[in-house]
Amino acid sequence: MTDAPKLLEEMNARSREVFRRLVEGYLETGEPVGSRTLTRSLTEKVSPATIRNVMSDLEFMGLLDSPHVSAGRIPTEQGLRMFVDGLLEVSELDGTDRQKIDETLGGAEPDVGQMLDRVGSALSGITAGASLVLAPKHEAPIKHIEFVSLAHDRALVVLVFADGHVENRVFTPPPGQTPSSMREAANFLNALAEGRTIGELRRVMVAEIKARRQELDVLAAELVESGAALWENEGETYERLIVRGRSNLLDASDQADLDRIRTLFDDLERKRDIADFLELAEDGEGVRIFIGSENKLFSLSGSSLVVSPYMNADRKIIGAVGVIGPTRLNYGRIVPIVDYTAQLVGKLIAGRG
Repeated sequence: MTDAPKLLEEMNARSREVFRRLVEGYLETGEPVGSRTLTRSLTEKVSPATIRNVMSDLEFMGLLDSPHVSAGRIPTEQGLRMFVDGLLEVSELDGTDRQKIDETLGGAEPDVGQMLDRVGSALSGITAGASLVLAPKHEAPIKHIEFVSLAHDRALVVLVFADGHVENRVFTPPPGQTPSSMREAANFLNALAEGRTIGELRRVMVAEIKARRQELDVLAAELVESGAALWENEGETYERLIVRGRSNLLDASDQADLDRIRTLFDDLERKRDIADFLELAEDGEGVRIFIGSENKLFSLSGSSLVVSPYMNADRKIIGAVGVIGPTRLNYGRIVPIVDYTAQLVGKLIAGRG
């Protein structure tokens, strides 16, 4: 792939301005931008023929594409990446947008999930995209674990935390489980779990299973080893990924994009690769932008994701908020919205202890 920053550095002032104006025009309208349109917006007065030559050079470099013959140009994913990294002018957070976010987060309900649900609704409404909010895991130490059989292919795990929080998660156990094997699995986990969070339990469990496999019934070992009930969050009540504003994606797309949007919907409905979503934001503080195929979570739909982590009082990343939409998102406006929302969510969660 061409080194975009180096390529931008090597472009002359005219080429950079043509490229910047073209991308800004595309992001505003979603339509290909032609040479005559650019002639009216450039600070330097040049002929449409000269601009067409510049556009041809930019296309040759892989920064622009021609969707139709003689219909203007649009930026490629590589071109959008170069624009975002080197030419994007991020605006100040609009006062109206700030007020809407503040009002949304101003509720007094104790449930963090309800607050984050309202955050998602506000983000989708303000940005006219779909919002993604990754809720924090419950990190209190575990006090007690119990398995309850519901049917041959369904079981319930009851998690009691030291802070009094209780979670009931429905899951699919390995085949052949009996009440006896479930009691044995619960006893094994309880001996390991007390005083540990779910994440800590997961790290010590593998080594303990290897060391004590002979002591465990085969069925109990399978149940413990699967770990599905404890950390996959398969139950709808405890899904960590909150998605709002899917209909906005349909409103922003033309007929040619609908198949890709349906693919995106399928990904969101199945909540696949939720852990990857958080990892996108864990590489560093601040807002990150993923364009099209750069983000494997939504690569098939060719969408863009603007995402930022939020932290607790100990400056530990515990979740993330983001906006997803077509690649022609208004990045300059959405970046400060996502950044401000993430910081505010972190402060509110830290304030709740």
